Amino acid sequence: MGKRDDLIAQYADDLRNKCGMEPDMNLLRKVTIGCGPAIYNADASTVAATQQSELETVKENFLIKKLGLADGPQLMDAINQVMDTYGRSERNKYRAVVYYMLTKHFGKESVYG
Repeated sequence: MGKRDDLIAQYADDLRNKCGMEPDMNLLRKVTIGCGPAIYNADASTVAATQQSELETVKENFLIKKLGLADGPQLMDAINQVMDTYGRSERNKYRAVVYYMLTKHFGKESVYG
């Protein structure tokens, strides 16, 4: 297995054990690939839930640009719900896991074909 496969397995483990959901491995793989090289960078691979600017970046670059959602308070509400599900005290919130949960939340799996 390659490094990406190892990371996908780690993300699936987080979804099961920290978020209490059984991952759709096909979708998780596509979301992870969609994150590009960021998954290999220690800083870029995680989402800093305590930084408002980071949450705005998730909203702008992922929810609006990637998923094609209209801006509104529901977007930040969804991000906060995901952060609560992941666990606010959880130090490493992986970007691919956060994006996966947001994709599921908004029913936008079709974006990943």
